Amino acid sequence: MTSRAQLVPVQIEDVRPRVHGGRGMAKAVVGEAFPVTALVFVEGSAVVRAHAVLRDPEGRTVDCVPMRELVPGEDRWSAAATPTSTGRWSYCVQAYVDPVAAWQRDAAIKVPAGVDSDITLEEGAEHLERALGRVTDEAARRTLFEAIRVLTDGARDDMERLAAATAPEVCEVLAAHPLLHRLTESPPLPLLVERERALYGAWYEFFPRSEGAVAEPGSAPVSGTFTTAARRLPAIAAMGFDVVYLPPVHPIGTTHRKGPDNSLTPGPHDVGVPWAVGSAEGGHDAIHPDLGTLDDFDAFVARARGEGLEVALDFALQCSPDHPWVEKHPEWFHHRPDGTIAYAENPPKKYQDIYPIAFDRDMPGLIAETVRVLRHWMAHGVRIFRVDNPHTKPVAFWEQVITEIGRTDPDVVFLAEAFTRPAMMRSLAEAGFQQSYTYFTWRNTKAELTGYVQELAGESAAAMRPNFFVNTPDILHEFLQHGGRPAFELRAVLAATLSPSWGVYSGYELCENTPLRPGSEEYLHSEKYELRPRDWASAEREGRTIAPLITALNDIRRRNPALHGLRGVHFHHADNEAVIVYSKRSGSNTVLVVVNLDPHHAQEATVRLDLAQLNAGSDASAPVSFPVSFPVRDELTGATYTWGASNYVRLVPGESPAHVFTVG
Repeated sequence: MTSRAQLVPVQIEDVRPRVHGGRGMAKAVVGEAFPVTALVFVEGSAVVRAHAVLRDPEGRTVDCVPMRELVPGEDRWSAAATPTSTGRWSYCVQAYVDPVAAWQRDAAIKVPAGVDSDITLEEGAEHLERALGRVTDEAARRTLFEAIRVLTDGARDDMERLAAATAPEVCEVLAAHPLLHRLTESPPLPLLVERERALYGAWYEFFPRSEGAVAEPGSAPVSGTFTTAARRLPAIAAMGFDVVYLPPVHPIGTTHRKGPDNSLTPGPHDVGVPWAVGSAEGGHDAIHPDLGTLDDFDAFVARARGEGLEVALDFALQCSPDHPWVEKHPEWFHHRPDGTIAYAENPPKKYQDIYPIAFDRDMPGLIAETVRVLRHWMAHGVRIFRVDNPHTKPVAFWEQVITEIGRTDPDVVFLAEAFTRPAMMRSLAEAGFQQSYTYFTWRNTKAELTGYVQELAGESAAAMRPNFFVNTPDILHEFLQHGGRPAFELRAVLAATLSPSWGVYSGYELCENTPLRPGSEEYLHSEKYELRPRDWASAEREGRTIAPLITALNDIRRRNPALHGLRGVHFHHADNEAVIVYSKRSGSNTVLVVVNLDPHHAQEATVRLDLAQLNAGSDASAPVSFPVSFPVRDELTGATYTWGASNYVRLVPGESPAHVFTVG
């Protein structure tokens, strides 16, 4: 009969991650070490054990990983389990009391002291007898038989009997076949496992209409096409990018069309803003005729795929006043008392050429049409969507749209372009967006970067995955405006090594940094409003490009699994606020990065490594141990050094923006 004591559960509390109180799904990707923590404890002096358990969509246990107590005596246990396929998984924590371990601990005190030795050794034999009943392997059974034989031999010395029951081979068998006394399991929590691109990748944004364009002063501009844009793809692939992201490629409205630099007085040949979607030539499911045809788009996607690139397409759920929806679905827009529709605003910015969508009258119709449009582009090879301004639409809308798409196509990735309040960004991630833009652009000091990355890599990492874009067509930060080429170099190093996903907008490699006016983050002659052909060949010949650095960074990322994850980042001490030091580890792969945050001056520092942190990985496994000194290789230069706990560095803008070391 089972005793009442056996029915008392082990205390398992505060299992993490817990997204939206357990109602939301935590996220992982295939092969990612997914960390699970919990408070696990029992009354008295019993020894408790715990495991993190992953179950696949069919409910089968795929990974059951022993947890370790992070700080002895504080009851917070941790481990990382690894999902092996995409789908809707679950995770939980199992815990139990280990009576053999408790007996071994107590016997090691009592028997040498001669306190209750006989009864203590008899209790040990009973524990081993019960353990034997769980073992079927013959070699393991022989090990336990021999230990029991010696343990119960009263003619032997007490210490010899104890040694037989605590021998390494006995402990190994007991670890593999534990007595699961008071086995307890926490309620399951949901886990969405996605493909690697949902977490890791390098993005490159460019306007197809600018590639191959002719824009001579005094003459009508000639747009580039998908055919001419495809000629840029080999160079993008050669820089090591994984995703090529296109702004909207749809027809552009003419009503209130914007001129150069956001002027309200366009000329007859001004091309308009791609985000002002829709004209008499079609809406969100149409191709701008200047770019070519749908067949030309298909050829572009195929060419990209041949170069090892995925195509991400902008999805801007808004309309120009000329969009077919304005007449066909007037209920999708807010009409003012005079019958007009208010244009979009994001103070101080005004978008006179764009109508926002209203969601309060026909949410089901908008969901159906959005899903239809997305599936249209999915059928033409698009599996990644960068969603423009999702925070201006209801979170419930996106949750239903992304759930419907994921029901049949779980490989589709959505990136939220949501430079908005933290709570909304988090809610969009919990609603299903795989990635999000971040505040990285505005985090430039050591304190700002350290605090923000620790926040992103902490508990929020269970739902929100960052993509560190160094610039966008909308954002040219003053740090780049005033820091010149060294600023572009150091920001690229930070983005590529701090975040598993990072991105650049075309022209970054040329260090384009002229603002519309002092104090503005808008580019002068912004590509949003006009064609912007670039002479890539001349820039390369004249050395006006940091493409070699970008290429090196993407190559380093691909070769080092430590840079594929978000959570395992640790910051180390440098006695100079202009020098930041951090490490990442995955398994045996450790990357250590040192960056000069000052684009104007050489900076020196003594770097003091926290070796315990350097050894710690994102998988919450037991740490490795580096010796007092160890080799490091700078993957940017090929130079090797011997480092230890304390090290001197000197970094010079324009010469060496950073060290990106592999350790060991």
